[in-house]
Amino acid sequence: MLSMISVVMLSFPLSAQNTPLFAQPQASELRGVWLTNIDSDVLFNRDRLKNALHRLKELNFNTVYPTVWNWGYTLYPSQVAQKTIGQALDPTPGLQGRNVLQEIITVGRQKDLKVIPWFEFGFMAPAKSELAKRHPQWLTSRRDGTQIVKEGIHNRVWLNPFRPEVQQFIQNLIVEIVKNYDVDGIQFDDHFGLPAELGYDSYTINLYKKEHNGQAPPQNPLAPEWVRWRADKITNFMQRLFQAIKASKQNCLVSLAPNPQHISYHSLLADWQRWERMGLIEELILQVYRDDLSVFSRELEYPEVKLAQTHIPVSIGIMTGLKDKFVPMQQIQTQVQTVRDRNFAGVSFFFYETLWKMTKETPKQRLIGFRNLFPAPAIYPQGVKS
Repeated sequence: MLSMISVVMLSFPLSAQNTPLFAQPQASELRGVWLTNIDSDVLFNRDRLKNALHRLKELNFNTVYPTVWNWGYTLYPSQVAQKTIGQALDPTPGLQGRNVLQEIITVGRQKDLKVIPWFEFGFMAPAKSELAKRHPQWLTSRRDGTQIVKEGIHNRVWLNPFRPEVQQFIQNLIVEIVKNYDVDGIQFDDHFGLPAELGYDSYTINLYKKEHNGQAPPQNPLAPEWVRWRADKITNFMQRLFQAIKASKQNCLVSLAPNPQHISYHSLLADWQRWERMGLIEELILQVYRDDLSVFSRELEYPEVKLAQTHIPVSIGIMTGLKDKFVPMQQIQTQVQTVRDRNFAGVSFFFYETLWKMTKETPKQRLIGFRNLFPAPAIYPQGVKS
């Protein structure tokens, strides 16, 4: 059964009568959206998902980033997860018994949509997940031994990205997707780092001591050398992961959607600037979730962002709303135009449900707004945007 908003959407004709006021049609432009199972029902029904993908195509989107690793489970049948977690697929009603990833790929191929699975949780897991219960030795901690990291109202724990068995598990999950599915790429974000206050578990302390003549890590989690040491270890893993992906499927794009570097590196030990310079990223979508236009614009001007633009397609992630946060269409349109003015490769919106739901504006108003932004089709960007 389609939701009432879905019915409204499907019955509303997307005519060309509403001529965009400032949108610049682009022959090549990323027009993406993230599909998640957090605060969103789009993935929980096969017909709803199919209709959503059809609607995105009608609105001239060209790329979807569906979550495939979330809440400690996969959204596709996984032998790797079965072996490690004891559960091959997310058991949540609406997801169990389905292969959501394959459903998206099937429709995506019919509609000429790029499908780039998003490894949303990265090294993070719910505190009470089967993964955390079965492998408590895989978890890392603060100096005081605590492990819980709050994410909103949720209790999260983090797998230790320095442990070989953790790295192998994550790599196996990713390679499993790349080998078995007709995906255009695979996407990570800075959940492939680690909150800076973590890393004081016994395994990591002993590893640090081994490489520092018996000296323990600094008590200050933000001590520059300690941040650098941990970030470099994660970079080494990203290098091995990139090689494993390419060994499985050479044309599988490696995409990254991090926060700006000053947040990503210092808060999450994810040194995407270095990853980009090492050639480990082939598409960058910078999350710039800011309401203040001056702050939004400033984040686009950092040297590392401009440098990346000379090397790979760089797009900007724009927030279209959250469950408890309304973002008006006028702000979305202004931010898209700001991105275009600076010659970025395109935009991706977070997240699907807030394109025309969870908003104070009507579905019709939102649909008109996106039609004005994307009045004609555009191809997915290839190489560096000139």
